[in-house]
Amino acid sequence: MATKVQFPSSTGEMLAGLIDEPEGKVRGWGVFSHGFTLGKDSPAAARICKQLAAEGIGMLRFDAIGLGDSEGDWGSGSFTHKVNDVVEACDFMAARGTRPQLLVGHSFGGAAVLAAAHRTTAVAVVTVGAPYDPANVEKQYDAIIDRVLQDGEAEWLVGGRALTVRRHFVEDVRGQDLNRDIGSLTRPLLVMHSPTDETVAIDNAAKIFRAAHHPRNFIDLEGSDHLLTARGQGKRVGRIISAWADQYLS
Repeated sequence: MATKVQFPSSTGEMLAGLIDEPEGKVRGWGVFSHGFTLGKDSPAAARICKQLAAEGIGMLRFDAIGLGDSEGDWGSGSFTHKVNDVVEACDFMAARGTRPQLLVGHSFGGAAVLAAAHRTTAVAVVTVGAPYDPANVEKQYDAIIDRVLQDGEAEWLVGGRALTVRRHFVEDVRGQDLNRDIGSLTRPLLVMHSPTDETVAIDNAAKIFRAAHHPRNFIDLEGSDHLLTARGQGKRVGRIISAWADQYLS
C-alpha cells in the first residue's frame, strides 16, 4: 500500500511523494532519490521501494521539482536543489514519526544522497548506477550545451517532454566535489552498478568505492540496464538492499 503525501521543497514548491508502507513487522524507514529526469514512478524507484516495503522497510519516493506531480519549474532546479530536497524529504519523514535510517539513490539521485547524507538522520546509504561526478549528466544534453552557456538557457526534448536547461544548472553541476562528500561520509555505504550500464559507466562505481571509507560494499548488477527496466531487476536490487541494511536498521 502506498500513501500519497506532499511536503515543501527547499524553495517552497510542494513536492509530491508516495510512501510505500512497510508490510508486516516494521524494520525501518528510508528515502529514495530518483534519477535525473525520471520521477517517483520510474521503474527503478517504484520497484525498488515496493520490494523494500514488502520486506518491512517503508520508503518515501518523491518527484523532483517540476516533474511528475510536483509543483515548480524543473529548469529552476539544480543539483544543489536536489540535494537540499533530499534533506527536506528526510525532515518530513522524521516529523511524521518515521525517521529515515536508509538513503537510496538511483543514478543522479545516487550522487544526491551521497552529498546529502551528512545532513540527515540516515545511518546507511545506497547508490544504484550513480555517477562519481554529477556533471556526467552533460552527456544527455551535450547537443545544446553551447547554446545554454551562450544564451543562458535552451530547450531540451527528452522523453516526449520539453525541459529547459539553464546556465545556472550547468555551472552548479560542474562546481560539485563529490569526492569530498564521499570521503567524509561516516555511514556504511553500498555501491551497486551494472557492468553493462551504457548511461553511467561502471568505472564511476569504482571511483565512488575507492573514495569511501569502510564499512563499504560493492554489488555487481550483472545483466541489468541503467534504468532497471527488465523484469525482476528492480526487485532484485530491493532484496539485496534489504539484506545488506538489516544490521543497520533499528
